[in-house]
Formats: sequence, structure tokens, C-alpha cells
Amino acid sequence: MLMSSSDKAATLLYGPNGFRVVKPGHFVVCAMSGVPVPLEELRYWSVDRQEPYASAELSTRRALEDL
Repeated sequence: MLMSSSDKAATLLYGPNGFRVVKPGHFVVCAMSGVPVPLEELRYWSVDRQEPYASAELSTRRALEDL
């Protein structure tokens, strides 16, 4: 069976103002919840950890783990 890029997770490089697609796909997996996040809805990530988050709450919770 052939799979399209919408069936696979993308690989991204996260920067301070956006991200760059390294491997095409339709979504990324939230590092905290494991929930798939469509690229068009991705708003939260960590540049230092290079990981995406599904919400501001999850992003904040992850950042607070270091304190």
C-alpha cells in the first residue's frame, strides 16, 4: 500500500521564529501528550529541546520541569 505524506509524521527543525520541514509529513507528535498536531495548527515548540507541543499549557509545563 502506498502512503502519502499526510499519513506520516513530519520531521522539523525548530527555530525562534518558525520551523523548517526536514522530512515531509502532515503532522508532528506532541512531546508531552503524544497527540498528533497538524502542521497548520502547530504554534508551540522548544528551540532548545527541538520538540513540539500541542498547547501553550503543555509547553509551559515542559519548561517548568527544568526549574
